This record gives sequence, C-alpha cells and structure tokens, in this order.
Amino acid sequence: MRKLRLLSTIVVGAMAVVATAQTHQFNIQANKLGAPVQPTMYGIFFEDINFGADGGLYAEMVENRSFEFPSHLMGWGTFGNVSVSDVKPAFERNPHYVTLLSAGHDQKFSGLENKGFFGMGVKKGMKYDFSVYARLNSLQGKAAKIRVEIVDSKDNPIDQDTITITNNQWKKFTASLTSKVTDAKALMRIFLMSEDGVDLDHISLFPSDNWHGLRADLVKDLEDLHPGVFRFPGGCIVEGTDLATRYQWKNSVGDAENRPLNENRWNYTFPNRMYPNYYQTYGLGFYEYFLLSEKIGAQALPVLSCGLACQFQNDDKDANAHVDVKDLEPYIQDALDLIEFANGATTTKWGKLRADMGHPAPFNLKQVAIGNEQWGKLYPERLEPFVKAIRAKYPQMKIVGTAGPSPDGKDFEYGWKEMKRLGADLVDEHYYRNPAWFLKNAGRYDNYDRKGPKVFAGEYACHVEKFNTQYQEGKNDFEAALSEAAFMTGLERNADIVHMATYAPLFAHVDGWQWRPDLIWFDNLSSVRSVNYYVQQLYGMNKGSNVLSLTENGKAVEGNDGLYASAVYDKSEGSYIVKVANTTNASKDISIVFNGLKKLSSGQVTTLHADSNEAANTVENKNVVMPQTADVTANGNILKVNIGARTFAVYKFKK
Repeated sequence: MRKLRLLSTIVVGAMAVVATAQTHQFNIQANKLGAPVQPTMYGIFFEDINFGADGGLYAEMVENRSFEFPSHLMGWGTFGNVSVSDVKPAFERNPHYVTLLSAGHDQKFSGLENKGFFGMGVKKGMKYDFSVYARLNSLQGKAAKIRVEIVDSKDNPIDQDTITITNNQWKKFTASLTSKVTDAKALMRIFLMSEDGVDLDHISLFPSDNWHGLRADLVKDLEDLHPGVFRFPGGCIVEGTDLATRYQWKNSVGDAENRPLNENRWNYTFPNRMYPNYYQTYGLGFYEYFLLSEKIGAQALPVLSCGLACQFQNDDKDANAHVDVKDLEPYIQDALDLIEFANGATTTKWGKLRADMGHPAPFNLKQVAIGNEQWGKLYPERLEPFVKAIRAKYPQMKIVGTAGPSPDGKDFEYGWKEMKRLGADLVDEHYYRNPAWFLKNAGRYDNYDRKGPKVFAGEYACHVEKFNTQYQEGKNDFEAALSEAAFMTGLERNADIVHMATYAPLFAHVDGWQWRPDLIWFDNLSSVRSVNYYVQQLYGMNKGSNVLSLTENGKAVEGNDGLYASAVYDKSEGSYIVKVANTTNASKDISIVFNGLKKLSSGQVTTLHADSNEAANTVENKNVVMPQTADVTANGNILKVNIGARTFAVYKFKK
C-alpha cells in the first residue's frame, strides 16, 4: 500500500510538472519602443493571372470588344452578313472593326452575340452601360438601326434599346439597359434592324456601379485589406514570354479605345489549363493602377521590364530573349518617363498626359521595381544602368531589385550580393512553399544583415497540396493560412529589415484559373474572401507603428511548443497589439506580461479558428472560417488567456 501511495504521488507530481510546462509566459517590453513598422509593411500584389484583369477586376463585360484578338471574331457569335475590316478605322492602334450588312431577307437577321468572360453576370435592378463606336457602312446610306439586348441564360431577352446611326463618320453611341433578373451566365446580342449596313467598333458593356472601370465588389475587397503597398502590374507578365509581349506601360495609358492589345503570358503556360482567349486589353492600365492605389490607401510600386524576357521560358544563351546592355536606353527611358507620368508637373510631356486623363495632381510615387524574378549575371548587368539613370534624375526614388524566384540557393545568394553592390533600396524575395517551410522560417530574418538593403517579401503563399510538382494545385485551406500567420510574426518582429510584404497571387476566377492558391476568388456575380485573406487583413488592420520586444525565457517565440508570437505598439491609437498563432492540435495557456505598465484597460481579441486544417471559404459557402471578436480583460498588467488549437489570435489593448 505504501508503494502504491508513493507511486500515486509520483504520478500526480509528474502531471503537475506537465501542467506547469504547458503554461507559457510571454514578456513584452511595453515601455520601450522598438523599430518602426513601415506603413508599407503589409500590402497586395496584382498580376493579370487567373483572369484577374479582363474578366475580373476590370469590369468590362464584353470579350474582345475591339476585334483585335488574332482571331478577330474570337469571343463573338455571328449570324447573317457579318465581316471584319480595317479600312479607315476608328482607332489607329486598334484598327479592326466589324461590319453588319443586310441578311437579304426580311425574316433573316445580321448580328452578333457575346457571352463575355465565362458568361455575363447581371444583377436584378442593376443598370448596364452600353457603348459602341459606329458609322454607316455606305457613303450613300441614310440611316441604320441596331438593337442591343441583354439575354438571360435561358435565352429570354431581359432588356433592350435601339440606336440610330445617320452619319458615315465614326461616333460614340450609348444606351442603358436594366436587368430584371440575377443571372451569372447572361449574354449580349446586337441586331441590325435596317437595310443600311453599319460598322461597329469598341463594343462595351459595364455595370453602372463600376469604379473608374473596375468591379466595385473587388475594389471593396482590396480596400478592406487596408494595404500599405500595391505592387503592379504583375511579375511574369512584365517580362513577357518574349520581349515583344512584355508589359509596356505606355501602351496602357491614354484613351482606353486606343490602347493596343497584348498577349497574356499565362494563356499557354499550363498545358492542363490553357486559355487561348486570354489577352490584355489594357483597359486596366497604369493610370487606373495609380488611381486604385490612392483609393485603397496604398503606396504604388510599379514593376518595369529590365530588358529580360521570362527566364523560365527562355534560354539565357538566346540573344533574342534579352536586350543587349548597350541597347537598353529605350527601356531606361521608359522608367524615367513613368516617374514623370506619376510625379511630373503638368508642363512636362508625361505629366500633362496624366492631367489630361483627369489627375493634375502628382501621384507621389516613391518607389519603382526593375525586373521581377531574374537571376544570374544577365540581371545585374542590366539593372546597373537603370540604377545610375534613376539615381541621377530622381535621387529620392527607391529602387527595388530582386533575388530571383527562390528563397535560397546559389542564385539567391548571388542576387543578394549584387543588390548590395548596386545599392538597391529593397530586395524582392519570393517563396511559394509548404506549411513546414513557413513554420521553420519564422525566424528567417532574425540574423539578416541590418546594414544592407531592406527586404520586400514580394510574392509568398503557403502551398499545401502537391507543392513539389504543381504549384497551381495548392488550396486556400486553414492550414495554409495559419502557417502564413505564424510566419508573419517573424516579418513583424524584424520590421527593421522587412519593410514590405505582399501575398500572391491576388485574384482568381472560379471558372478560369491557372494557379492556386489565391487571396480572393470570384465568379461573375460575387467574390469570396479566403482564409488567407483574413490573415492578411488582421495584419493590415493591426500593423502598429513600432515593434515591441516579446520573448519567452529570453527568446523570440517562433515555434516553441507550436506557438508563434509578436507584438507592436500603435502610436496613433495608443494601443498595444499582440499576435499569437497556435499551430498545434491542443489549446495553450498563456500569461502575457506587459512589463513597464501598471494596468491595461479592457481590450478585445479577434480569433481565426477552424476545427479542420482543410476548412476553406468558397463561393458557395463564403463564411466557413471568419474572424470572431470578443472582449478580454487583463489583471493589472497581466493577460491570462487560453488560446484554442489551430487558432490565430490578435489581442488589442489601449492605454
């Protein structure tokens, strides 16, 4: 019996030790502000992938509106007497247009129909703004009529209007159509209603609630992220499959009708998800990107070609895949002209164009990126003359270089060495990796050189599924989001070296994606905010102004017992903010001590939790995982909490 009592005592004592070991104490130096957190710390990166621009953020509902696709009638159904021409066009850089002539019988019709991008999404009660450039086909013509209608997915007309053309000179005509139903797969039809024929160009349909041509709901999604920086117009599309198809910003400004078509680098990239109809109309161009940056309160970060086509798609030995250093002047001038477009006085060439487009005030551009995911010697050789030219004319402009497509390895190390040599202000790092990598790398920046360039985590996302074979197969599930939340505590803790971070990619159409995961998914009627979105939002809304030291037993909390944590102070609000990620399957007791304070006021905690790692938000079920907010109370300067398994929590207290 005595032995039994002794054994029981030992077991109980052991349990007490375990219970004590499971109670964590985080110490925060609340009275000592650390490194500033940059306003640009958390932001967004836009690339026209997954139909993110045309068919997505750009609200135009008509596919191939100017008949400039290589197959000029791609996206259009025709009936009757329809042809394409380019004689005396309306627009020099978009010369093709369509001609409708009489079908030759009063019971036959000539006309067009367009289903848009995977159908046209129309909403009950919403007005839709139709426009077209038109002229009489014949010099002897007197009056031509066209009827435009929106038609539901069951082929029933929803609304219609008639337009009369009486001149053989190009003129813009408009009409307004109102939908009486909600339908994700509607279409638009145009009928010739006269003996006289008509030429039509730039046939357009926008929802009336668009914001500067952009989809209102998607703009709201971006605004609600509270981003500090907006990187655009992309990564790989900036490079192009070849130099001819690189993104050229000058083609994306001026009148939208005369912005030339460009092939999208992503149309054939994935053989299992090809979209031969994937082009860039540039209706969403650099002017709109700058406007959007202002709208969402983010600093603009435009990316420009360095004279190298995509190195993934080209052999570095191929002279046709890159511009010789001695021939880079036009590319360098493009960079200088872009800065003038953004910031120049209205008396300058490009500043005047900005003003003529509707924005006389400068956009106050502060930074520019040259190149995307380049590697090897070809890149610094070309970056160097860009740096010299920009420094000479715009010495205050920050320059962002790249360390290549991988977060480690020989090319990465070489890239960083060269960026230091060239004096880049920030170095763009990219990592698409699995959850284990993100958890392991929460301390990635703890020992970075503090004297060199700062870090821009320009593209990152946790890929859970098939990481080693197909990046595009990853899913936006809770495991990925929680891993990112844990990793980002390391970004925050190292805000003295990490100045910007942007998840990638941003958008994906549910019917037209090539790559996943993506931050925001959408169909023709609505969008869904992924679990990853809410992680980014919680960081963006709670970035603070200064880092606070948070330790356990004198060490950073970056994985001990599956916990990750960081803390900041917000000067504007006078608030203390603590972020904690519990990546385990068990709840944790934590005592958070705010050293230097006597008492905390009442606070709030916002949690992101899921019972399953596979939990995800979808278009069909948007609210599977949502942030939940509750009140919390501290005991003096100590906050005792139990953080649930698989939970990301943000605690916020005001002085």
